[in-house]
Amino acid sequence: MAKYKTDISKETIKQAEKMAKATQRPGQTKEQTKLIAQGIQNGIDQYKKQYKIRARELNKKIKNINKNSFQLDDEKIHNNESKQFTKNQWIPWCLLVISWVWFLIDYS
Repeated sequence: MAKYKTDISKETIKQAEKMAKATQRPGQTKEQTKLIAQGIQNGIDQYKKQYKIRARELNKKIKNINKNSFQLDDEKIHNNESKQFTKNQWIPWCLLVISWVWFLIDYS
């Protein structure tokens, strides 16, 4: 079973026939025009395949970039949370010490 679709679409065939007729020279036979149309069809088909391959590669790259940036964002958030915890950690201890000092001063 073929991995890629090898059939040429009807639109491609029509486009190729139009181009072949538009570039037809005087004295050119119908067989020659058909051969030119087939060549144009193959060219269009190859172009479409290459475009699809490039689009897939681009999507993979975008997906990888988004994945990597998401991981970096998670790391930044984690680092910021740990920094906030260390910065704000002294506040409850300070309040506890002040309250005990106040308690000892008030009830002694």
